[in-house]
Amino acid sequence: MKMIYTNENIFITNNLKNILEAQGINTFIKNEFSQGAIGGVSVFDAWPEVWVFDNADFERAQVIANSLQSSKGDIDWVCEHCSEHNESVFEICWNCQSEN
Repeated sequence: MKMIYTNENIFITNNLKNILEAQGINTFIKNEFSQGAIGGVSVFDAWPEVWVFDNADFERAQVIANSLQSSKGDIDWVCEHCSEHNESVFEICWNCQSEN
C-alpha cells in the first residue's frame, strides 16, 4: 500500500478516491475521521490521505492524480481592453476587471 495524495479537505480526497476507483484502482482513505484529533496531534498528521491497495497501481494512480491537479491545458490570455497578461485561472482581467 502506498499513499497517493493528501489534502486538508475531505471532499477533495473523496473526489480523487472516486475517480481512481472508477478507473479500477482500489483505494482507501486514511485519517478520514481524524479532524477531531487536531490539537492532540499535528494538523498535517490529521489530514485525510488517499492510499492505493496494490503497489502495481501506484504509478497509474499518480498520473491520474497529477493530471487532475495540473492546468497545463489552460491557456493564459491577454486582455482586449488594456492588453494586460492574465493567467488562465482568471476569468476577468486582474488589471481592468474586463471579462475574458
